[in-house]
Amino acid sequence: MPKILAIVADAVTVEVVQELLGREEHEVRVAPDGNEGLDLAREFSPDVIICDGTSPQINFLEVCRLVKADRQLATAYFILLTTADRFEELPELDAPFDDFLFKPIVKQEFLGRVRASKRSRELRAQLELTQQELQLSRDPMLQSEKMSTLGELVSGIAHEINNPITFIYSNLTHVQSYATDLIELLRLYQKELVTPGAEILQKQQDMDVDFVLDDLLKIVSSMRTGSDRIRQIILSLQDFSRSDRSGWQLFDVSDGLENTLLLLQHRLPAREGRRDIKVMKQFGNLPQIECYAGLLNQAFLNIINHAIDALEESAQDLEELESIKFKPVILISTEVVDAQRICIEIADNDMAISKDITAQISDTFLVAQPAEQTVESGLAVSYRIIVEQHKGELKCFSEPGKGTRFRIELPLRHS
Repeated sequence: MPKILAIVADAVTVEVVQELLGREEHEVRVAPDGNEGLDLAREFSPDVIICDGTSPQINFLEVCRLVKADRQLATAYFILLTTADRFEELPELDAPFDDFLFKPIVKQEFLGRVRASKRSRELRAQLELTQQELQLSRDPMLQSEKMSTLGELVSGIAHEINNPITFIYSNLTHVQSYATDLIELLRLYQKELVTPGAEILQKQQDMDVDFVLDDLLKIVSSMRTGSDRIRQIILSLQDFSRSDRSGWQLFDVSDGLENTLLLLQHRLPAREGRRDIKVMKQFGNLPQIECYAGLLNQAFLNIINHAIDALEESAQDLEELESIKFKPVILISTEVVDAQRICIEIADNDMAISKDITAQISDTFLVAQPAEQTVESGLAVSYRIIVEQHKGELKCFSEPGKGTRFRIELPLRHS
């Protein structure tokens, strides 16, 4: 039922307005002058304001400007009551009112204008909804473009790093082989040279030959292990950020999860007030799925990041002794649901109070705010990737003191 405010000083006009609107079952309030009308408008929040422009007690232009300048009242439909003569006397202006009606009031015309105001509000609301929908449809494209650009950048950097590290890694194999041969040769010299000179003996003592020979191969082996680790990280970066410009592609979800964990490895070791986060994996034998691999990796990253944040928050909220005893765990499991779908579950044992996270991440208004740098906005992006772009399901189950579990279901094919 529309709420209507009549700012009218003339008793006869008030009576006519109340009678006509009363038949239509509108909620009507009346104010005799502009000041009282503005106060009542702020209290009443009317849908329609009818202002009499023929009364000397009411400066309708000032009232109209103040109404349109008020954020809470600006959407109210402003109808000016005037006469033909008065209307002709109005100065040229960008009419601040939405509509006008001449006195004396004609019943059908008056009711028609009020009904038109209702239709105008409905159209305005529909326009705002359409603009929101356009924004929502635009955001996935921006997100996809952003991910594609970021993927190309990361892939390019990884490629540049991969070239020198591959050179180092391959040459370390030769260094290890040469070092082994040289050590064997040195051992033979030691056997043959029974009485070395004083200079050789002094050098052996200064450099501790036995320690150097024993440690040299260990150093080379350690260097190979480190360079191999760098190569694995680079490969993970390349796979994680793979370009989706080619459209749907076959993807091994287990590899995607492994690569994501590798990139988040720096967040798992113990920190002040928290023990190491233990990651447990129970991967089933999954078939490859058809997807946008880079975006799906982003969804996994956001959800696992959320789990790490929740565990850190739990450790901070616990008392010092309890925090030391608390063993943070993330469990990632995968399985085949049926011939068409697979399932990924990411669970943690955070101690936080249960939250209705599902309602937050599926809220379209939240999703539409890319500037919001919150955990929930990251989850909202994951929701969009999984549900809207991959036609899957993302559900969250949270219990106080037991942790939070995200269940992801994805279709195998999209053809």
